[in-house]
Amino acid sequence: QVQLVESGGGLVQAGGSLRLSCAASGTIFSTGAVGWYRQAPGKQRDLVAQVTSGGGTYYADSVKGRFTISRDGAKKTVYLQMNSLKPEDTAVYYCGWRNIWGQGTQVTVSS
Repeated sequence: QVQLVESGGGLVQAGGSLRLSCAASGTIFSTGAVGWYRQAPGKQRDLVAQVTSGGGTYYADSVKGRFTISRDGAKKTVYLQMNSLKPEDTAVYYCGWRNIWGQGTQVTVSS
């Protein structure tokens, strides 16, 4: 059974950093793109960053220069390094790959 498991969320003050991890169970990220998405209360789920199987990356304008997506060489884990966090970054962060979603991890940034 293929599963994605996110970890690394938490409570941090504005200006702080967190590193999220998305670990694949039962598979590797061999093809397609892996994305980090976030959903704040009452809002839709939006793509934050994405890394393709070829290593290409995409970032939403709101996180460019602050967030970095990367993956390990074994293609089993994708990371999201989040720096200079802002209160508006508060959301549940989800990892998504080929219509498979993790359970989400809460990120809360206090002002």
